[in-house]
Amino acid sequence: MENSVKLLDELAAQAKVRGLRVEEYVQELLAQRVRENSGNFPLPRTEDEIQAWLSSMTQFSDKIPPLPEPISREWIYQEHD
Repeated sequence: MENSVKLLDELAAQAKVRGLRVEEYVQELLAQRVRENSGNFPLPRTEDEIQAWLSSMTQFSDKIPPLPEPISREWIYQEHD
């Protein structure tokens, strides 16, 4: 709780130095953070890009060995003895 009080005091002091209310200063800080991070978000993908990504995930699926039929509890835990 003490850290929260220190943070609030610091915010109030910084706002006062700038001649702003605490709420206005916090909004300014948040807007600045959003501007700084706006380039870090991936752009939306096109349908073709999504299809290419899905295809790349399955490119080696023919190399996956078949599972036994039926899958049993013993088979799942066979190497945990």
